[in-house]
Amino acid sequence: MHILIVDDELLARNRLRVLLSESEDPSAPFTIEEAANVAQALEFVHRSPLPVDLVLLDIQMPGPDGMVLAQTLRNLPKPPAIVFVTAHSMYAASAFEVEAIDYLTKPVRLERLQQAIAKLRRIRALEGSPSSSESAPALVIRDRGRAERVPLHQVVYLKAEQKYVTVRTASRTYILDNSLSELEQRYPGQFLRLHRNALVNPSQMRMLEKQYTDEEGECWAMRLHSVPEMLQVSRRQLSAVRSVLQGTRRPEHQQTEPA
Repeated sequence: MHILIVDDELLARNRLRVLLSESEDPSAPFTIEEAANVAQALEFVHRSPLPVDLVLLDIQMPGPDGMVLAQTLRNLPKPPAIVFVTAHSMYAASAFEVEAIDYLTKPVRLERLQQAIAKLRRIRALEGSPSSSESAPALVIRDRGRAERVPLHQVVYLKAEQKYVTVRTASRTYILDNSLSELEQRYPGQFLRLHRNALVNPSQMRMLEKQYTDEEGECWAMRLHSVPEMLQVSRRQLSAVRSVLQGTRRPEHQQTEPA
């Protein structure tokens, strides 16, 4: 794994190096590089002969901050994973808007860094699975004037917005001009209906959690493996979702709702 540490404080970079040395697998050691600011980081990413897999990124730095860098990296053809490492918790919501895979607060604990690295490995394993071949079922998404194939096994969930569908993978978000019902019918058994506005990859379901809201009172939400956001589960779908989660029912036998 090729890792770039971006932090203007030398002590912070040194601490991350030590923690990384305690986290690496001897059979697959890390290649670790450093940058003290956004300009250095961009220069390194563009000239590096090896693609950067992970950026451990501080937010508050002199000049352009870490959010600017994260947004720039996100627009690369093959963007590295981002894990924010900061002393401030107030940026957490903004961090996930730029699709960071994790958010660590200083002083970083070894266990939390190891969890972030394990999460990245799961994402890479999912993206690199044999079923991602050209013959595998995929969504064709047109983005910035180009067409991109997104294999279905990489899709974490599909969520209906006002006039389009959000396609969420572990590392990116896409926009698709289709209806949720159309996608559900086109790929039977690939996704599980959670709500009238959401379909999920069953392999990404982690656990159901009870929640309380002012609008609906008691409700249920699904926690997922590869992304931080949770998806609401409707009362109508709850029984079917529980059955699939427990392995007693296949997704294609679920009850559907109009999208």
